[in-house]
Amino acid sequence: MARPILQQRSLASTATAFLYLRSISTAAVVAAPNPTSTVPFPSPPSPPQSFNLRTRIPLEKQFETWLEKLKPGFTPYDVDEALRAQSDADLAFDIFRWTGQQRGYKHTSTTYLTMVQIAVSARRYYHAETLVEEIVAGACSGSVPLYNSVIKFCCGRKFLFNRAFDVYKKMLNHEDTKPNLETYKLLLDSLLRRFNNVNVCHVYLRGVKSLSKQMKASGVIPDTFAMNMIIKAHAKCHELEQAIRVFREMTLYGNQPNLYTYCYLIHGLCEKGRVDEGLGFYKEMREKGLLPKGSTFMILICSLAMEQRFKDSIRVINDMLDNSMAPDLLTYKTLLEGLCREGRVDDAFDILEELRKKDSFMNEKTYKHLLDGLHYVS
Repeated sequence: MARPILQQRSLASTATAFLYLRSISTAAVVAAPNPTSTVPFPSPPSPPQSFNLRTRIPLEKQFETWLEKLKPGFTPYDVDEALRAQSDADLAFDIFRWTGQQRGYKHTSTTYLTMVQIAVSARRYYHAETLVEEIVAGACSGSVPLYNSVIKFCCGRKFLFNRAFDVYKKMLNHEDTKPNLETYKLLLDSLLRRFNNVNVCHVYLRGVKSLSKQMKASGVIPDTFAMNMIIKAHAKCHELEQAIRVFREMTLYGNQPNLYTYCYLIHGLCEKGRVDEGLGFYKEMREKGLLPKGSTFMILICSLAMEQRFKDSIRVINDMLDNSMAPDLLTYKTLLEGLCREGRVDDAFDILEELRKKDSFMNEKTYKHLLDGLHYVS
């Protein structure tokens, strides 16, 4: 009976010492003596018999309280419960570190996952980065949820972008931690965020293609969200045949194209000058009851106007207005000035008047600006 009590006291004493060493002491610091002084150096004070002689801060009291609950021989399950019960992320990290130093105990993927989630949610990014390095180095046996959590964190930090792919490669090398659909979606999304312009996007498109191949080879079935990202990547880089091929494959995987699928294709086709195909996808999505985003409407209207397909352009404008959306000033100017360049000045004025009546968003300033522009062009 005396041995467990002694062990419990030993744990509490060691825990207090652990926190004491990492915290800022409230005791006064003895200054070093001046070597030129003639005052004799006082004898050093006797070491304190107990850390309890000084006043403990609330964090230390909570720390000790929780360690008292962790009986000798505690398991990763006990530690995980203790971590989840903490409202203070720093206290949770102290418990995580202290338990990890005890003889006969080793953290598992579950405790690491919990600690990473606590650190990230509390914005203790330095702690999270330290944990990531430990996980990559093999501090615990990995798991798919743990690796996905690490990848998600790394993808959200610019300087940890490459680390996310290091974790992905680590997953590939172990049979029990093969990447799943969530893994691929996290990595695809991270790559797409770097598609800032056409020149840069081609660099990252290779990564998208590689992930797509590995996902299919491993038997992971992509969902609509994953396939949309692949379509978007190809469309952004103007590899439209590949984008359309992925679009045709969607039904093979049991997925249905949604609003974003069509918008990515319409944008890419119009930017590449394949306006007729873009209009075809627009009609297809409208037949399915899908309503394009305002930016998709406008790029299609402008592209049709620049191709002198004014009737189609006006139809798209009317569809946009009927759905309580309005083109911007540039879209209107592209259509009206295009009519003027074709010698259809009167038609341009008539269309402007019709659109003014129908467009409740067009204010007097916009109308006057368009009217002055038509007078100037004509």
